[in-house]
Amino acid sequence: MNKTFVKSVLLAGAAGSAVFAASMAQAQTAPDPVAVATSDAPTTADGLGDIVVTAERRTENLQKVPVSVGVIGGDALRTFQTGGGDILELANRIPGLYAETTTGRIFPRFYIRGLGNIDFYLGASQPVSIIQDDVVLEHVVLKSNPVFDVRQVEVLRGPQGTLFGRNTTAGIIKFDTNRPTNTFEGRASASYGSYNTATIDAGVGGPIVKDVLSFRVSGLFQHRDNWIDNRYAGPSDDGTVGGKDKLGGFDEKDVRIQLMLTPPETGFTGLLSAHARDYKGSSTIFHRGAIKLGSNDVSAEPRSVVGLDEGANNPQAYKTYGGSFNATNDFGGVVLTSISSYETTAGYSRGDTDGSIGANYPGALFTAESQGRVRDLDQLSQEVRLSNAGKGRFKWQIGGIYFDSRDTTEFDQRGFFLLPGQAARNPNNFVVIRNVNTSYAGFGQISYEILPKLTLTGGVRVTNDTKSTRLVQRRLNAAGAPIATDNVRPYVRLSDTQPSWDASALYQIDRDVSVYARVARGFRGPTIQGRNAVFGSDFVTATSETIMSYEAGVKSNLLNNTLRFNATGFYYKVDNIQLNGNDANNNGLLFNANQAQAWGGEAELTWRPLRDFTLGLGGSVLHTEVNDTRVYAPVCFLNGAKTCTVLNPTINVRNGAGAVTAVLAQINGNVLPNAPKYQLDANARYDLPLGNGGKLFVSGDVNVQGYTSFVPYKTVEYTSDGTFEAGLKAGYAGPANAYEIAVFVRNLTNEKNLKGVLDNYNAAVFNDPRIIGVSLSGKF
Repeated sequence: MNKTFVKSVLLAGAAGSAVFAASMAQAQTAPDPVAVATSDAPTTADGLGDIVVTAERRTENLQKVPVSVGVIGGDALRTFQTGGGDILELANRIPGLYAETTTGRIFPRFYIRGLGNIDFYLGASQPVSIIQDDVVLEHVVLKSNPVFDVRQVEVLRGPQGTLFGRNTTAGIIKFDTNRPTNTFEGRASASYGSYNTATIDAGVGGPIVKDVLSFRVSGLFQHRDNWIDNRYAGPSDDGTVGGKDKLGGFDEKDVRIQLMLTPPETGFTGLLSAHARDYKGSSTIFHRGAIKLGSNDVSAEPRSVVGLDEGANNPQAYKTYGGSFNATNDFGGVVLTSISSYETTAGYSRGDTDGSIGANYPGALFTAESQGRVRDLDQLSQEVRLSNAGKGRFKWQIGGIYFDSRDTTEFDQRGFFLLPGQAARNPNNFVVIRNVNTSYAGFGQISYEILPKLTLTGGVRVTNDTKSTRLVQRRLNAAGAPIATDNVRPYVRLSDTQPSWDASALYQIDRDVSVYARVARGFRGPTIQGRNAVFGSDFVTATSETIMSYEAGVKSNLLNNTLRFNATGFYYKVDNIQLNGNDANNNGLLFNANQAQAWGGEAELTWRPLRDFTLGLGGSVLHTEVNDTRVYAPVCFLNGAKTCTVLNPTINVRNGAGAVTAVLAQINGNVLPNAPKYQLDANARYDLPLGNGGKLFVSGDVNVQGYTSFVPYKTVEYTSDGTFEAGLKAGYAGPANAYEIAVFVRNLTNEKNLKGVLDNYNAAVFNDPRIIGVSLSGKF
């Protein structure tokens, strides 16, 4: 193959991608974008620096890894978070990655290439795994652990079961924080803006005993005042008091302490880490009736006003503690790694789940308040891995892992279907369940440069995943006796053993261009939905889902290493896919469909055409569809009628008297929920050097999200298309970037985007408003 021809094609593709992405961002219609990385990517004096990743549990150059990996640096993530943002700021920043929540900052949901889980059950499993400093965080609350003093974020797209285990059918998000060093150093960033939004993210450390023992202390503080008015005028039987600035605020306080032991000439490194979190804030605010029949236009609904008669203004609070010990020992060519971790959390989230009262919205014929409380959660994991340490043609690693997670969770649905003016609500209308999840696995991987420039890699893992749910406390009536009509099994247990494997080939055309192909199989373990017990309904279950994924791509550094362009195309099929929905009573439904399939691509470009100008572009295009003619999902239904325009074939469910109690829609051929058909992001920075070695700068970013359905059935109302957000920052950076002072705007045009729905109530969830502020950062 002619190398010059290949590079010419790549340059043409990169240039075309940049022009096309720009036109897409302006038109917000066409579904075929391209490109990206961030403009804070490492740079040399005149070009782009190397990006080092650990996608295969080794330190490697991004361009030489046969996996589709998106990377975002710590500085870029902190820029996105200057407006008080959390981990959800990653959404649409890396091609193929989406994130959202309808349960507040303690319950993020992630999607990669369209695969995710829309369930808001506290025990829900997700096909996207979160790895923080080599520790897997499985429970949804642990996945919300804030990321601070972070060095780099890697998003591995596609199944990652061989090296990272079950529940990674979509991929993983890997966070690596700054570690202790043997030189004294530190960094800090602070910002202040609208609604008294404040963020301080800092880390400092250095040697305690030179070259033997070092430390690092990192911290995060975030605050926002309440800014949403509750216009409910009372009375309320649960203490809810309306007024100005009652919801929307938060306080986040986090600390992490690390000690690293590196005794000379021993080959041993031990990293001890401990962290704590104290969070208080508002859970998700549902704006009932914001979505009007026949339209997804929510522009008429004020973002800063609600009318909630229950839920005590939607408080939530969690405290989390954890620690890990990561030890490696180099025995002279063979490295033994042990990662031990423990996490524990407890807290609650409360809210007015119907989002309104009858007085505010005359169509509301009942009220509903819910609370989920994790009384205690304990997660323990132990991984041991043995690998060769060489950089030669042959590489290998083998290992095993044990995982154990146990939680006691309370679900409280006080006053559900309690008509206004009815008797006092039943204080015993809650259940307590005990969830246990254990898993163990063994895995291995080999990589061999079988021919010059051609490297083959293969790996396999066998995993057992076991889950059980026990009903500890059932619902009681007002007299304290069990409710006779409840039909809940006292105990459910599911277990499965499955293989995961992958095989890939990487061919290095020359020092600047490589191509790769990869095939992988993964699985998500069986799942139990326990929330329904609060309605007197039985637990529902789903068996394991499996995925086969195929992808091929190109990675390149061009124009004297001033342009990096990576692109990937993929196809996958998920058998027995686990899907979710809600019935007319808000019972959570969990079921397996026969299969779902998807195809698409991602592209990322970073270009430094001038010494003082860097541009990043990125995009993805995605087609997903459910394939099962037998599967029906409950649709929007309230007070005996549909509340939205359903575009799928439907059937009515009737009771013995002939009254319609639910409507079901056939979802065959539908897109997966929260799977944007395209995503675009762009960012740029221009520096103006000054005579003192400092510089003035301006930077900006924008992301665009294509057609997205928020529910598994097809509607007019519960969708978004062409939504976007932009940010801007300008300021002064001192010599050697030692410090920086700037002004910033997040959500520059104050877009009010639909981010989620509660379908039965036509309730909308919105993004954050515009935040204007100042920021200061420094390092030494």
